[in-house]
Amino acid sequence: MADYMVRATAANASIRAFACTTRETVEAARQAHNTSPVVSAALGRLLSAGAMMGSMLKGDKDILTLIIKGTGPAKGVTVTADSKGNVKGYPINPWVVIPANAKGKLDVAGALGSGALTVIKDMGLKEPYSGQVDLQTSEIAEDLTYYFATSEQVPSAVGLGVLMSHENTVKQAGGFIIQLMPFTSDETIAKLEENLAKVDSVTSLLDKGLTPEELLKTVLEGFDVEINDTMPVQFHCDCSKEKVEKVLISIGKKDLQEMINDGKDVEVNCQFCNKNYKFSVEELKKLLVKAKK
Repeated sequence: MADYMVRATAANASIRAFACTTRETVEAARQAHNTSPVVSAALGRLLSAGAMMGSMLKGDKDILTLIIKGTGPAKGVTVTADSKGNVKGYPINPWVVIPANAKGKLDVAGALGSGALTVIKDMGLKEPYSGQVDLQTSEIAEDLTYYFATSEQVPSAVGLGVLMSHENTVKQAGGFIIQLMPFTSDETIAKLEENLAKVDSVTSLLDKGLTPEELLKTVLEGFDVEINDTMPVQFHCDCSKEKVEKVLISIGKKDLQEMINDGKDVEVNCQFCNKNYKFSVEELKKLLVKAKK
């Protein structure tokens, strides 16, 4: 099943909800960065969240960036997403291996440690919106729940999960975001809290083969769930040699000349997809002509 997300409303539009399956997306990221299981889980959770939060953006060119920086051995992960389900990301330290947590699960919190979550929304204005919160549990879902409540004043419930196979490939990945509108009744809130308390874990629901629609029907049991639309989700990096050329031109004549003087090919790596772009000395000379300073 190809990755996709659904956007829905419930309880007379007093609840808005998002859910996604992202196995192929997270597996593509794992392959690109050769991540260890615990880093695959951390990056995968943030990719799922990024896809859903990106779909909340209004403009076609709006970009969401999620940055987690921590004191743990993984050090952090970064994800960017657009409003059309395209998402990409990278870990700072992809090869962390640590023991399982007390529940026998991948210890994402231990890998990330304490730190901060930063959310940046570039909506084409003079300055992008930026909000930052301290990590509460470093499990990512709870940290995003806290972010929504404190930085955006939107009471939310976030559930994220990544299940790895014994071969270190991604078996399941996905999640949900449930948000309450200001006019949500106390009765609706109480029922939703009751439902959420029954949810064992997102990972177990995904492992049962639940689709995004079924995820929402489980979490929003007893409510009139109305699916508004569906959207494909994919790991997509828009890097290209042309874009890297522009970056090299922007560094200026002095640095370019030093590269040329070295007499060796230059290789530039894209952090998001780990693709390398090679430039010969002759190509660098052509870029030098285009450089202004």
